[in-house]
Amino acid sequence: MSKSIKLLAMLSVVAGLSACAQQEEEEYVVVNPEPISVEPVYTGKYK
Repeated sequence: MSKSIKLLAMLSVVAGLSACAQQEEEEYVVVNPEPISVEPVYTGKYK
């Protein structure tokens, strides 16, 4: 084989391995600047 075919094959193998490698997912925390308010509860007409 010629050197260019070997180089192309090696690069494709490396690209395939890097694409299949398990990537670490980013963890993020959502911070709510406002406090969470509780909705009023229906208690009936005369309560």
